[in-house]
Amino acid sequence: MCGRLAFQVSLRAALAAAFFALTCFPTLTCLPVLAQAPDVVKIAMPQRGTWETSPADIGQVKGIFAKHGIKTETVYTSGGGETMQALISGSVDVAVATGVASIMAVFAKGAPVRPIGNSVIGAREPFWYVPAASPVNTLKDAAGKTIAFSAIGSSSHLAVLTLIKMAGVPLKAQPAGTPQATYTQVMSSQIDIGWGAAPFGMAQLAEKKIRIVARYSDIPEYRDMNARMHVANLTFITGRPQVLQRFLAGYAETLAWMANGEESVEAFAKFYGHPVDETRTTRDQFYPAESLVLNKIGGIDQAMADAQALKFITKPFTKAELDELFKYYVK
Repeated sequence: MCGRLAFQVSLRAALAAAFFALTCFPTLTCLPVLAQAPDVVKIAMPQRGTWETSPADIGQVKGIFAKHGIKTETVYTSGGGETMQALISGSVDVAVATGVASIMAVFAKGAPVRPIGNSVIGAREPFWYVPAASPVNTLKDAAGKTIAFSAIGSSSHLAVLTLIKMAGVPLKAQPAGTPQATYTQVMSSQIDIGWGAAPFGMAQLAEKKIRIVARYSDIPEYRDMNARMHVANLTFITGRPQVLQRFLAGYAETLAWMANGEESVEAFAKFYGHPVDETRTTRDQFYPAESLVLNKIGGIDQAMADAQALKFITKPFTKAELDELFKYYVK
């Protein structure tokens, strides 16, 4: 978040606090003025319980958004088209952690959505695994097997297609939903290779119930690319710009608070019901603070190539189209 915006947000907050303080009348009677209700921002959040998607929840329960006059209300989705449909319909204002290919696809069709900031760049937490007893050790061993991703158009979908290409053997990519739902399908032999994202899977790995056979970070061109972005409905962006600015300010403050110390680890673990040790490991090993900074952007040419390969777009965007696409991206 740029210094100028942070200053403007802080100044507005200070003025609001002064305005809604106790008002004293000439009669020497002091009457309390009711505090202004916070502005509600409705959020679509895929993959509940990952460190990356959690700031909208954790910033709300810790009162950080309240300092900026914001209240977040979250709807959880399985990602991909489900998340985007909620945003396009206007039932939510913002969709966090949305696959870039999905954003490009709906933008190309004229949908009223625009990315507003980075969710994660160079994702490290997604991985693909098999049951411990599986004969598969690498994807090269898995010809003819099924391999899971979350939903069509998601970042895990793009990664699976690229991993299959890298492996050079035929694999069947299959949407499987959340990491928890995928795990059930893998352990019941409905899917051969599951997908997960830390902190999910840390306990199963430690207990040697599963083995990792591929990682998102195995794909060289994805290491400096936006895996996912936050995206907002255009009506919200243009109709409530100050609310959006205060939401982004609260989000940035939450990210900064979550990056260090034990309090944020404990808050996450308590809210989502995850063990504290696994949560700490997830943050420290998979989510360096610099990968979550809101104004980060990279690998857009690769993202367009992926979207075109999936037939989400018919051709790369022009400079003018890219300028329009990222017109409201946080500076």
